[in-house]
Parts: sequence; structure tokens; C-alpha cells
Amino acid sequence: MTGPNPGLSLLEPSAAEDAQRRVAGSLLAAGLVPGDRVAFCLPSSADLLVCVLGALRRGIVPVLLNATLLAGERDALIADAEPARTVLDPAGLAALLRGPPAELSAYPLARPMHYTSGTTGRAKGVWSGVLDEDDARKLFEDEADLWGFEAADRHLVCSPMYHSVSIRFAAGTLLRGGRLIVLSRFDAAAAASAVVRYRPTTTFLAPTALQRLLHHDDASGGATPPGLWDSFRLVVHAGSPCPPALKRAALERVRPGALWEFYGSTEGQFTACGPDEWVERPGTVGRARPGRRLRVDGDGTVWCRCPPFARFRYWRDEGATDRAWRGDEFTVGDLGRLDAEGYLFLDGRRDDLVITGGVNVYPAEVEAVLAEAPGVVEAAVFGIVDETWGEKVCAAVVGGVSEEVLRLHVADRLAPYKRPKTYFLVDDLPRTATGKLRRRALPDVLGLGPPPAGLPTGGG
Repeated sequence: MTGPNPGLSLLEPSAAEDAQRRVAGSLLAAGLVPGDRVAFCLPSSADLLVCVLGALRRGIVPVLLNATLLAGERDALIADAEPARTVLDPAGLAALLRGPPAELSAYPLARPMHYTSGTTGRAKGVWSGVLDEDDARKLFEDEADLWGFEAADRHLVCSPMYHSVSIRFAAGTLLRGGRLIVLSRFDAAAAASAVVRYRPTTTFLAPTALQRLLHHDDASGGATPPGLWDSFRLVVHAGSPCPPALKRAALERVRPGALWEFYGSTEGQFTACGPDEWVERPGTVGRARPGRRLRVDGDGTVWCRCPPFARFRYWRDEGATDRAWRGDEFTVGDLGRLDAEGYLFLDGRRDDLVITGGVNVYPAEVEAVLAEAPGVVEAAVFGIVDETWGEKVCAAVVGGVSEEVLRLHVADRLAPYKRPKTYFLVDDLPRTATGKLRRRALPDVLGLGPPPAGLPTGGG
């Protein structure tokens, strides 16, 4: 399943089905049963995808971890998940692919478990449990029908598989008979080359990746053939704020009707928004997806009523689960407003979340690491608008410490995407009369302008 270069792999549905059966056989031979976990911490690849799907179609739950995590960060999550098996290298994937063929359910019997951090900085696993066959079918069709995946599709996988959307879109395409082109990581030149060579019909791009591909197209000086975007019937973005200028540039480039976005999270999906809807109502993230109903409470918090098959809980955290649910409605703490026709506009950030390049960074986790640096009295982490990343991670630090010391301190304690890109050494931090940190005031206090105005469209 290896492609023409080490960073690209191709996957045909027949080969994928055989590989999934062998993966399922490996796991069954090792004694795994429905509800057991198998942890993966690897870059995207066709082999990783078939291992994930082979497990899911037996009710064995993959735990998908960010491949850029440092060993200590990764190992803490693995310890929390308590997997029956852990796969950290290509040899581990190859071993799974050598199993005896086993029978598979028609659809995945669970959702992969992804970790999402909370305001305490402690990551929480999002757990769906094991579904029966009927709910598994409904969960699969909920996604595949919305986007119209079909056997004629060729889906370009650009985003890492620790993002839930990557698995959902790839599985929807593959199990409907379509083919996949999988990049191990996003690179604009490699993505453009894959588009020219394989003419994909669908893809998902975080806004940062969308911007880079558009820029590559513009900067190619004719090296990229005209019509780079013509093969796509569907280009979907989500995961961080999409600047209006970028959205309009993309709308001018893709086919009419092809550019969609959604608002969702690791926990669940809320909306979908077609291009005409956005043009008529700039800034909206759309209306409720089929089977959902949206409500905004008196505090401005967005709640979503979802079908039973889409329920979740936080792994071994009943308190967080209880706070997320009211009956059949859940929230991830985002703030917004609904217009008279039910279109959602997002107004605030949940729990001071910073989304940089489509990846969630929670200030509390970074602050806890900074607080351990010699000379630091206190630190506050926040995001500011950035043309490349959507937002970039910044830190305001009080104490007798240099920027060099701070950078060295975080280098072996935090994954690169979590590390502040800019430091501000300050005498004190802005607080309310009761002593609470005014985190959202920091950009203005530091002369950087007002805080970011829109809420990201989730990491789901």
C-alpha cells in the first residue's frame, strides 16, 4: 500500500478489505475483545488507516495519539487509556497486517478514542463505547450520506489521523467503494503533486493547509498546471477560524458549490455550511446537521441535541461527562448565537482554547510547564491572530527569567505545536478585582490589539 514516494500511500477498497480482515485476525488471536483498546502513535498512512478500521469493525477501539507528542506526554496518555496493545512504529503495523483473516462487521462498531484537553490541562479521552450493528450503521451513514461519499470518489487525506475527521472521511469513502490518497503529513508541494497526478474528488483541509495550498498554487509561477482545483467536487474545511479573505479566495478557486465547512469537535458534530449559505451570511458556520438540533442558552452557551448513536462520555471522568450533558443535549462550552433561520454564529472561545494550525492547545497545560522554569513567578498563555496559523501560542511571563531559558525549558517538555512562539516578559498580569486572571485582555494590554473575535470551527 506504499505510494510512489515515502510520504504518500494509495489504498484501493479491495486491498483495504483484505488488510482489515488480517488486522482483525491479529487482534483476535492476541485475545482482544470488543471494548478493548489498541493505542497508535504514528504518522498518517494507508497501513495505519486499515489497522484502525480493522479494529473498529470488530468493536476494538483504537486510541489515536498525536505522533508529534514527546515520549513523556505520549506515555501518560497510554497509561490513562490502558490499551491491550500499543503500536508505536511501522513494524508494529506490519505485524498487525500479517494476521489470519477474520470476519468483519459491515460498519465500524465504535468511534476511535481521541484525547482532548480540558481547562485543567489534563487530557480527556472521548469515548463512545461499542455500538450494536444498527447504531453502527446509523453512525456511519450520518457522515457518509451528508457528504455523499461514493465509489467514484478519490479522497485525499491531508490531515493527521489523530484528528477525528480524517478517519470519518477516509472510512466513509473507503467503505462506499472509493479510493484513498494518503499523505503522511501536510506539505503544500506534495499535496499539489498528488492532486495533479491522482485527481482527487474530495478532501478535508484545515484552514492553515487550505491557505498554504492556495499560496503554493499562486506562487508556482505556472509550474502547477491550471485547474489544480478542478477535480474536486467537495473541499471541506474546519478546525480553526477561516479568515474571510481566505474563504473568499478559496471560493473563487474551487468549483461552484464545492467549498463547505462544518462546526464540530472531537466530542460531536454540530453544523454544516454550504458555500451559498456562507456568502449570504458571512461568518456563519451553518445550520444544524441532519438529526441535530441547536440551542443557545441564556449564558450564550451552544447546546446540541444529537441522536443516541452519537452520544459520548469522557473516559473515566464522570464529572466532566455530567457537565457536558443535559438530557440528550451536549455542549463543549462554546459560545454563540442563532439567527431567526437557525444559522449559528460563534462568538467566544471555549475555556480559553487556542487553535493553532487546526490543533488544540490549552493554556493551563502550557502554563503548568512554564511555572516549573527557574525564575518564573507566574505565566499566562493566550493566542493572537496569525495569518499562517489562524492563531499562534503566546506567553506572558512574570519573573527573573530570560526568553532563552524559557525556550530551552519547554523544548523537552512540550510538543512543538504547544510551545509558545512569542514570549512577553512583564511585571504583572491583568486581573479582576477578585484576583481572577483576565486572560482575554492580555493581547490588548500588551498592545497587540483586541483578542481574536471568532470561535474556531472545532477540531472534529
